[in-house]
Amino acid sequence: MDSTELLLKELTEANGVSGYEQEVRQILGREMANLTDTVEHDKMGSVMGVKAGTAESPRIMVIAHMDEIGFMVKEITPDGYVKFLPLGGWWGHVALGQRMRIITSKGPVLGVVGSQPPHLLPQEERKKVLEIKDMFIDVGVQKKFDVKKKLGIKLGDPIVPDSQFTIMGNPKMYMAKAFDNRVACAIVIDVLKKLQRVKHPNTMLGCASVQEEVGLRGAQTLAHIGNPDVCIVVDTGIAQDMPPNSPKKDEHLGAGPAVLIYDAVMIPNLKLRDLVVKTAEEKKIPYHLTYMERGGTDGGRVHISRAGVPSIVIGPPVRYIHSHNGILNRTDYDNTVKLLTEIIKKLNTTTVKSFTEA
Repeated sequence: MDSTELLLKELTEANGVSGYEQEVRQILGREMANLTDTVEHDKMGSVMGVKAGTAESPRIMVIAHMDEIGFMVKEITPDGYVKFLPLGGWWGHVALGQRMRIITSKGPVLGVVGSQPPHLLPQEERKKVLEIKDMFIDVGVQKKFDVKKKLGIKLGDPIVPDSQFTIMGNPKMYMAKAFDNRVACAIVIDVLKKLQRVKHPNTMLGCASVQEEVGLRGAQTLAHIGNPDVCIVVDTGIAQDMPPNSPKKDEHLGAGPAVLIYDAVMIPNLKLRDLVVKTAEEKKIPYHLTYMERGGTDGGRVHISRAGVPSIVIGPPVRYIHSHNGILNRTDYDNTVKLLTEIIKKLNTTTVKSFTEA
């Protein structure tokens, strides 16, 4: 594995559901300490590495969120089954029958989301999507086995999908949990590495926020302490190149970074958007424009902080986000790093002022 693959493996295999991001924060803090002038934290647990270029301003925030979707223990039944609530957006079919890790004070406990065999289900029941509130995790329950005492499971323990980073048969394709949004965390680190060797007329704020999946919370506090002049949100695009969709759709693996023209919580700054497109075309970096009618990113909080921040969302497309295993194309990752680096090199005082001039 090269350094990027090793970083992606470490980040995606870390346990870090919303509100429980400690493992991920430690990895990113370690990496940022070697690449930035200072590393700062808000009181929520988000992290910001400050990398000065040839000028103190403008301040360019490049932000990814470090939390992944997962679950939390909400109840332990008298016979030892674990009931759970979702942290982030889940569809019931995706969770059913999957292996889970409950992170306890005694260490991870492996279990499986229980599911009835089809032999026992009436025909009509087979057509229904079981709601998460009706699901449970079986950690190897037996009579007289106290899962609370022997395994250390308690209410409030986080639960993560049990999944490992895998380089697939096509070596350009990676499969893992938590690509949303650990892939963007790795991109922030790789952009900081690129900027060690090139001049940039600004100060870059390499940021990783907490609790994005449950309400964009860390982005608000990071925007306050960072006080950025421009924000580039790095998040996953939603790849659609699988059945029953047409393979001709723009949002497919290998199409280059997605540039959002709209999401449910933010419309990007139009002059910044045009600069992104112009830069991609000048540098012959593949990209595609896309939109997200439901859902949003950290930009929803950053772009309305203080007096407002010109913002945009850019990121590689990923298949099967908000599931146990996403699939990423390495070429899209590399092109996202290239595009972000080229954009940052252009963001001097004059250019940034032009984004908000009448």
